Amino acid sequence: MTPQFPAMRTISAPAVLVVDDDEAIREMLAAVLTRDGLSVTTAADGVEAVAAFAAQRHAVVLMDVRMPRMSGLQALAEIRKLDRSTAVILMTAYAEVGAAVQAIKDGAFDYVIKPFDIAEILLQVGRALQMRRMRDDIATLHRELSSSYRTDRILTASPRMGELLQTIAKVAKSNATVLVTGESGTGKELVAAAIHYNSPRNAGPFVKVNCAAVPEGLLESEFFGHEKGAFTGAQARRRGRFEQAEHGTLFLDEIGDISPSLQVKLLRVLQEREFERVGGTELVRTDVRVIVATNRNLEEMVRQGLFRQDLYFRLNVVTLRTVPLRERPEDVRLLASHFLQRFAAENRIEVSGIDEQAMGRLLAYRWPGNIRELSNAMERAVVMSTGAMIVAEDLPEQIAGRPEDGEPITGTDAAPPVSGGGALREQVSRFEARVVAEALARNEGNRMRTAQELGISRRSLLYKLQEYGIS
Repeated sequence: MTPQFPAMRTISAPAVLVVDDDEAIREMLAAVLTRDGLSVTTAADGVEAVAAFAAQRHAVVLMDVRMPRMSGLQALAEIRKLDRSTAVILMTAYAEVGAAVQAIKDGAFDYVIKPFDIAEILLQVGRALQMRRMRDDIATLHRELSSSYRTDRILTASPRMGELLQTIAKVAKSNATVLVTGESGTGKELVAAAIHYNSPRNAGPFVKVNCAAVPEGLLESEFFGHEKGAFTGAQARRRGRFEQAEHGTLFLDEIGDISPSLQVKLLRVLQEREFERVGGTELVRTDVRVIVATNRNLEEMVRQGLFRQDLYFRLNVVTLRTVPLRERPEDVRLLASHFLQRFAAENRIEVSGIDEQAMGRLLAYRWPGNIRELSNAMERAVVMSTGAMIVAEDLPEQIAGRPEDGEPITGTDAAPPVSGGGALREQVSRFEARVVAEALARNEGNRMRTAQELGISRRSLLYKLQEYGIS
């Protein structure tokens, strides 16, 4: 019988290749699968099957094991050379089950025993197609993530940020531990993600842990996992973040908040590349790249005895400092326009731009919460807008309440000066206390939402509330 395979083509229905030297079986399976909405090609032996597959990639190959000229096992090996993602289901006699099981070890998806039930065939093909769709979805998501975190997607017009992006591109190629420093809201996580998705590890997971957001007593288990019964509530073994990030990147944010005892254990993992789960004795090997970030001064913490010097040196192989928004004013206009378009689309609100008075307020503001605060401000402005343009009244009060264009910025509305001694520190404290108090009031006393708006951890917010006596 002449093989029924066409030249290479693109089809919308999932393509299935049916291979059997029995014409009756080929025609029966083709009819059943076609009736099920699939596009079916048939071949009479392994040679025709390989030729058909070379002409058109199929999602599933349903193939007999025993055939003339080239067996199904030989054809399986050739097909996997062309495309390892295709699911090959073997049809075999009971006496050949051992060979079929070996074929699964060599890459076959599964096998069915002749004489088979049609329902079983449809079930196996359906499972194979579902697995293929899942793999395709994961691949698509990975491409989107890789594209989203490419360094050329980090919006900036700042020469200093341009230098940072060049350094990221260099660092990404290595396996070195990276310390990302900078104020809250300056994009430390975005830097870490850009390193991962531009590195040789980009096919592996990118796992994130905010050390300040996990209770101190649970952080060790979060890092390393635990065995069943290790502590009250540990009802089963749990894999920690180091295991979850295997062959990928682990990003530890707010690293300055971990306890001295956990610092010792983290140092050991970085040095020995192994650890024990909480409550366990088994050594677990790990192949993970670690990137850490902090908005605290680790060098000062080392001098004060709050952070281990040997861990600091181990983490500080490469240091990248994110640039605060007040030091890159050329990016305020660029990022504000970007967030405007994003939030207008998300909320289906027609807003075409920002008027000059509102832009003047944005450019004059000091942005203590950096990019995160700018994002929140623009989201609010879009939601509050009533016209085609964002106006000053649409902005948050601490930004909109600045003087009119052309007037000097003075008094309590002024941003802190950039020079001075003790008076400067006092003025900065007053300014920061006012920003924190206003944010707390806007969020009706909700500390978590306040911390998110300011771009700081909840623990840091509690410190500031206590420092400034804000209730």
